[in-house]
Amino acid sequence: MSYTVTVVFGGDREYEFALHDADVASTTKDQARSWLAREFEDLECTPSNPMGKVLVLDMILNVAKYGGESRFEQAGEWAKKFAVVTAAALDRPVVRVDVASFIVG
Repeated sequence: MSYTVTVVFGGDREYEFALHDADVASTTKDQARSWLAREFEDLECTPSNPMGKVLVLDMILNVAKYGGESRFEQAGEWAKKFAVVTAAALDRPVVRVDVASFIVG
């Protein structure tokens, strides 16, 4: 199976990452969640709901937001890792992370 993760920052500012099964299969859901949690903390993200626990969707959206568009525009290792862990965490072949609208679809 192939995976596509698209990160959108509004308008025509979309960054698409095409991943192969082997890219995602080497990362478990727990490993993906751990990476997102570390990045969430390192980037000093603000939880969407300060009263409850941070859900994986919140981590994905906030890490993309606080990580910044430039990382995705450069399509470097960090952005590729984000795409891999997002696909692994959600286990869906197509994921759209809309940072501007704060929606994962």
